[in-house]
Amino acid sequence: MKNEFTLTIYTENQVGLLNKIAIIFSRRKINLESLNTSPSEIEGIYRFTIVVIETETVVKNIVRQLEKMVDVFKVFYNTNDEIIWQQMALYKVPTSVIIKDVKVERLLREFGANAVVIREDYTVFETTGQYEEIDNLLKELDKYGLIEFVRSSRIAIIKSSEGVHKKVLDMEKNDPTKKPINNEFLNHKSMIFEM
Repeated sequence: MKNEFTLTIYTENQVGLLNKIAIIFSRRKINLESLNTSPSEIEGIYRFTIVVIETETVVKNIVRQLEKMVDVFKVFYNTNDEIIWQQMALYKVPTSVIIKDVKVERLLREFGANAVVIREDYTVFETTGQYEEIDNLLKELDKYGLIEFVRSSRIAIIKSSEGVHKKVLDMEKNDPTKKPINNEFLNHKSMIFEM
């Protein structure tokens, strides 16, 4: 049975990486419901947040394939119960409607919307929330002559994860390139390399 999964992918910031990741999904004909990329808590490491609707078996296979990529450090996949997530939305509404109708002002307060820009001809409000909350406000504002609407991609934090910060610090601490290399033949080089 298909469910909504959020994939969190920690990567290096390399040109063409987004294309490589997208190809893995497009080859399997999987639609990306949402895609966000941003720097992570670790300098030089980026975080992709991808939402798909698919079976867990297919998602596990994608995770394994993504983790085989050289530029990818770690991939997590989670259901909505296992993450804390939000989206942001902007709504452009005629200013005249807001001034005339008190219901609109109450509605915006009820949904926790904040004014970002106020002009004579329009006002832009922003709100954050989950899909249903943003969609409900959209339906209500549509009744009052909504001019324009845009929704961001999902951003998410895994409830039970320590992220990759600790793993990266452990990797740096145990980096084999920083340890001295002991070669048993270095002291006998004249005997070994004679021709």
